Amino acid sequence: MKEIVFAGGCFWGVEAYMSRINGVVETKVGYANGHAENPTYEEVCTGKTGHAEVCYVKYEEDKISLKELLDKFWKIIDPTILNRQGPDRGTQYRTGIYYIHDEDLDIITKSKEEQQKKYTSQIVTEIEPLNSFYEGEEYHQKYLEKNPNGYCHIDLNI
Repeated sequence: MKEIVFAGGCFWGVEAYMSRINGVVETKVGYANGHAENPTYEEVCTGKTGHAEVCYVKYEEDKISLKELLDKFWKIIDPTILNRQGPDRGTQYRTGIYYIHDEDLDIITKSKEEQQKKYTSQIVTEIEPLNSFYEGEEYHQKYLEKNPNGYCHIDLNI
C-alpha cells in the first residue's frame, strides 16, 4: 500500500472523488501542513493555523499508479488559482500534493511539469513532504455519502 495526501479546495469533494477510484482502499479528510497542533475545523477556517483541507489517500500500486492518481487529481482542480477552488476562498482551500514517500517526489514533479504545458498561468499547487496530518471531525468523514445533496464544487463524474 502507498499513501499520499491531496489538497484541492473543500475536502468533501476531493474525498468523494478519490474514494470512487479503483485501487483506492482508504480515504479520510483532515488538515495538513499547518503549525497548530490538533486543530478543529473552526480554527482551520480562521486561516490562522496554516493548515490546508486535505484528503489522505491509501492506494494499491498494483491497481493504480501514482502517475494515474495524479492525472485524476489534476482534473478536479484549477492548479493556477491561489487559495481558492470554486467559490471557496482562504488559505485552507489551496491546492497541494503532500507526499509521504520521498521516492514519489520525482513522479509528482514530472506530473506537474506535464500539467504546466496545459496552462499559460503558472501552477501554484504546493508540492511538499507531509509534515503534519490531523484527521478531521467525524461529521466531515464521507460527508457526501452521508449528505448526498451536500455542497461540492467538483464534478464527481469526471
